[in-house]
Amino acid sequence: MTHAKARWSRILVKLSGEALLGSGDYGIDPAVLKRIAGELQDIVAMDVQVAVVIGGGNIFRGAGLARAGMDRVAADHMGMLATVMNSLALQDALESLGLHARVMSAIRINEVCEDYIRRRAVRHLEKGRIAVFAAGTGNPFFTTDTAAALRAIEINADVLLKATKVNGVYSDDPVKNPAAVRYPRLTFDKVLTDKLNVMDATAIVMCRDNRLPLRVFNLNNPGDLTRIVRGEDLGTAVGND
Repeated sequence: MTHAKARWSRILVKLSGEALLGSGDYGIDPAVLKRIAGELQDIVAMDVQVAVVIGGGNIFRGAGLARAGMDRVAADHMGMLATVMNSLALQDALESLGLHARVMSAIRINEVCEDYIRRRAVRHLEKGRIAVFAAGTGNPFFTTDTAAALRAIEINADVLLKATKVNGVYSDDPVKNPAAVRYPRLTFDKVLTDKLNVMDATAIVMCRDNRLPLRVFNLNNPGDLTRIVRGEDLGTAVGND
């Protein structure tokens, strides 16, 4: 692949922890992890710089336990550690394909990964390494969606690609409501006004205010991520206009 065939030169991919579940109820499905790593390999082959943010919901969801009575700060810190575990798993899958990857954590955990330092992250990308950003923003009360928006803005990514279980943004839950309509295009203001379930409001406002395009797509469709980077109009595009 040549660089000219890619729509963007630097992207950030947001993966939910649940994306790694596959058909399981908990943990990581090695087959799903291998497929995701393979798609990222195809994108790197197009001379695209790739960063990734992964959630931790397949292992631990801080907000859920907080609602059950656990201290929110402690629960969120545990959730951050879950994202580190997922990030290390992805790093291993990428390296098994011969790619170079670096996990960079927002909380200090030097024995297993690097600290997140913006300039170092950009340097990794420039050298063709995949940067996997772990531990969210490093602060409780912020989601990994917000972390993805923040990191994408910090590294000057051309787009934020949000992986979900459906092929875009719908007017309602398409699983529960067969009449739900998919939006091919949306503005950030409409997402906020209509309270559409795309990302949390903080992440949407950050994307809007920094004019960072967002595209929502279905990770369960093998190859869709690669096709989007090549320029195919899949999923839902969210922007300022």
